[in-house]
Amino acid sequence: MAVRQRAIQAEDKQERRDAILDAAEGVLRNAPERVASVAEVAVHAGLAKGTVYLYFPSKEELLLAVHERRIDRFFLDLIALVEAAPHVDFDAVFALTRAHLVEPPLFLPLAARCFGLMTHSVPPAAALAFKQRMAARLERAGAGVERHFPLSASTPTLGRGVVLLRRSYALILGLWQMSAAAGCAADCTDPELPPVFAWSYPVELEDALRALWSGMIGTASTAGASP
Repeated sequence: MAVRQRAIQAEDKQERRDAILDAAEGVLRNAPERVASVAEVAVHAGLAKGTVYLYFPSKEELLLAVHERRIDRFFLDLIALVEAAPHVDFDAVFALTRAHLVEPPLFLPLAARCFGLMTHSVPPAAALAFKQRMAARLERAGAGVERHFPLSASTPTLGRGVVLLRRSYALILGLWQMSAAAGCAADCTDPELPPVFAWSYPVELEDALRALWSGMIGTASTAGASP
């Protein structure tokens, strides 16, 4: 959908920014293995390339913004859950994790790519601003987690919920990178794969996360078993 070339009001600017991010997501879904150019995104958004650069000074910052919008949706739902629900268990948190981070085909490849971008390609000021926004999300979500789960005293006194969420994300991304390299990001049925690689990322992830949460908050809060 084409958007007016000139945005003046704050609502118009947000509409323009969202249109650019929507276009970038569309381009990435069509070719997730490569980095989309700003020119491609501009065409899909119905904008001039220069207009895209007004909002995102580089394609790397554009990709980071796509990633941040997706992870922001996860944290919005997680924070709503832990702040409003009378009781939250591991299964409720994992359902959100699966819906936002595991099942969407674009999230994990883009998340892995953005780690490298922040190290080498995103300007330090932009990378720092992203990390500060992420810290605010983590701190609020972590505080909510602590209200529902009896975190072990072996974790740091301050920010135990943050530690749990941080370790969980490391497992989510790290296991995905391992499974992608081994060719088992989904159920592995390739008879040519050695048995050691015959594992499924979704099942392996749930088992690993249950073990992590059991170790940090006690087995009573992670009752249940993998399918």
